[in-house]
Amino acid sequence: MKPIIALILLCAASAASANPFPDGNAQTGQKLFEQYQCNRCHAAKMGGDGNAIFTRADRKAHNAAELVRQMEACSGAIGTSLTPQEKQHLGAYLNRYYNLK
Repeated sequence: MKPIIALILLCAASAASANPFPDGNAQTGQKLFEQYQCNRCHAAKMGGDGNAIFTRADRKAHNAAELVRQMEACSGAIGTSLTPQEKQHLGAYLNRYYNLK
């Protein structure tokens, strides 16, 4: 009985630490981030260092769903619409700042 419980707990722990953007590629996400010039807007908002937007105390995204909503809002601000695959790629790239599970 104990080995079964241990196996269940191990599976639950693995699922809890799963990648929130499993279909994304961080390198492709970085290219999209540069293509859409995301940091230009971030730098304007943050007074120079656009990457500071990810580490500020009042950041808006604390989980994968919130990050996707923020990406959608940002893409609307630049007049584009992200595909589901682009969201996965950008999420994988941005997760280097957020460390979402």
